[in-house]
Amino acid sequence: GRAPEAAFRLVKTLPVASGIGGGSADAAAALRLLAARWNVAIPPDLALALGADVPVCLARRPARMSGIGEILAPAPDLPEFGLVLVNPGVAVSTPAIFRARAGEFSPQADLPPAWPTAGRMAADLARLGNDLQAPAIALAPVIADVLAAIAAAESCLLARMSGSGATCFGLFPDADAARRAAAGLARDGWWCWGGAGQMAPAQG
Repeated sequence: GRAPEAAFRLVKTLPVASGIGGGSADAAAALRLLAARWNVAIPPDLALALGADVPVCLARRPARMSGIGEILAPAPDLPEFGLVLVNPGVAVSTPAIFRARAGEFSPQADLPPAWPTAGRMAADLARLGNDLQAPAIALAPVIADVLAAIAAAESCLLARMSGSGATCFGLFPDADAARRAAAGLARDGWWCWGGAGQMAPAQG
């Protein structure tokens, strides 16, 4: 019910359609800016209408998602850790990946309230998996190359695909180790980033 009194200029640093929620995070940031400008609350149904990942991006805290993304439950608090992101420059279709997978999804895992160290977090997550990783690799085999390259990097604690791909991530003991790994992972056509894994301060 508001006149369009705002315009946004967006500078993207994440690959488009890369499975790491960049577009949803942008939408959530825009909603927060408009809500602050107009001093209004953000309707939950509006956030969900913009995208299934927008509600969790608005929450800005570790969360487990269910439904289509609108049901949020607490996830373990995160320790300090290093993070590497690698996208091989290929687009994968999320609907195609869901069509390609077979069987039931894995049951929800029991996790602690908090992870004290990056090593403990990686060890717990190593027992789990991404149910979409195998069908994504079947559609885009280069994802397997990315995962192998990350896993082979010095000090890597865990390598996994993010969401429905094609971006993959690696967990490292600290930001310096992640930055060194990202520099060594550079390939033609690959987008690589390494640094500190961190969460923005939660709101509310």
